[in-house]
Amino acid sequence: MKTHTKLSNVRRLRTVALPSSLPKGGQLPSTVACLICLLTPYIAFAQESEEVPAETSLSLWGMIQQGGWAMYPLGACSLIMFFLIFYSLKETNRKKFFSGEQTEAASKAVAAGDFAKGRSALEASNTLLSRALAPALTKLETSHEKAETLFVENLEAEENSVSQWITYLNVVASVAPMIGLLGTVSGMIQAFQSIGRVGMGRPEVLAGNIGEALITTATGLVIGIPAMIAYFIMKNRLNSAMIATAQAGTEVIEAKDDPQNT
Repeated sequence: MKTHTKLSNVRRLRTVALPSSLPKGGQLPSTVACLICLLTPYIAFAQESEEVPAETSLSLWGMIQQGGWAMYPLGACSLIMFFLIFYSLKETNRKKFFSGEQTEAASKAVAAGDFAKGRSALEASNTLLSRALAPALTKLETSHEKAETLFVENLEAEENSVSQWITYLNVVASVAPMIGLLGTVSGMIQAFQSIGRVGMGRPEVLAGNIGEALITTATGLVIGIPAMIAYFIMKNRLNSAMIATAQAGTEVIEAKDDPQNT
């Protein structure tokens, strides 16, 4: 198609460039003929370049459509990732674990030997410390070791209930790039099938399949990388909050044998 266009441009140029009246013998001067031969390819190329349409950039929706079937599970992964990030931020807030007023009131009650009042002080606010330590205070009057053991067990159970949501972030961070890779493989398979049908002479046929392969890979990484970063951030927030909660609970239990709080 391009060769036919160039030949037609050359014929048109020669028809226009020839003067209306030729010298005797019907031949052009050699200088004019050389100039026409030298300028013909450049003028033909300029006319051909004018016929090439301007490139249009894909919109976001166009990229999603070009990505193919893999964009649907990747879109679901992105929604799950945002939900888990916001939910984990809310659940790892320090106010969800304990408060200074709560531990101070419970410590004073335990030091005075009023374990029921200490339990009431803990249950006044619905925090992780109250759910883990309040049942242990019932055993503190009879056995210090049993109270500590029950407190540790309850603390581990509460930590698992929060950490499971953070673990799902790690799942999204691992699954999203794998879905993108699967979309890449699917796009390359379709590209080779297109090559088998039409050959290598029509790259526009392969453009859609290769675009699907690249877009799905990029989308999987765009989802997986922030999910992995958020996972480690939330995990560190939870670990620091659990350490502070364990220390606060230990202080309340140890207040029984501390005469300074009486």
